[in-house]
Amino acid sequence: MTVLRATLLVAVLLYVTLWVLAINGSSDLVVPLAIPAILAAMIILGVVLQRYMGITPRKPHFRDPEDDQKS
Repeated sequence: MTVLRATLLVAVLLYVTLWVLAINGSSDLVVPLAIPAILAAMIILGVVLQRYMGITPRKPHFRDPEDDQKS
């Protein structure tokens, strides 16, 4: 298991544990725990909508060919 997978696993387990605590009576945790879930849902729905509409994802470019011509 790589360090990245182990870290993600621990983070997910911690998040689930905090939700269990929130469901069992600690209502102060509900709003802070809902924020990452809502943001993730918004990102996923945005990607799904872009794919549905046929918009291809932009490829990042770090070098501009015009910068090479100016030198």
